[in-house]
Amino acid sequence: MRGKNAAITTKKKQQSQTSSMNPLIWHKVAAISGVAALGLGTYGAHVFKPKNLAYKDVWHTASLYHFVHTAALLAAPITKNPNVFGGLLTTGIILFSGTCYTVAYLEDRKYSGIAPYGGFAFIGAWASLLF
Repeated sequence: MRGKNAAITTKKKQQSQTSSMNPLIWHKVAAISGVAALGLGTYGAHVFKPKNLAYKDVWHTASLYHFVHTAALLAAPITKNPNVFGGLLTTGIILFSGTCYTVAYLEDRKYSGIAPYGGFAFIGAWASLLF
């Protein structure tokens, strides 16, 4: 019986060490991201006037993915691995949406190389819900 209790204690220590960050922090990250998404979306809809109108669509795509994945961040605390899910979503927002905003604003696709990594982060976040 003593070995079983020691194993349970060890497992609890490992769990507390790996998830020491309060999962509700993701609500704050979602709040910051939501404010940014709203501001950038508003800018894109009312102020952004690119010379090449195709970049307006790029901005719209950035804004859409930013909003959708910000909303998903609200669910991070109730997932099995909140820090994995929240971290990957946040990484995806920064890399994918951030790159798209940059490409659109500068009207230069040479900055688009990092966007696929953000897409993979989004895929990883959603896939993390399977485990």
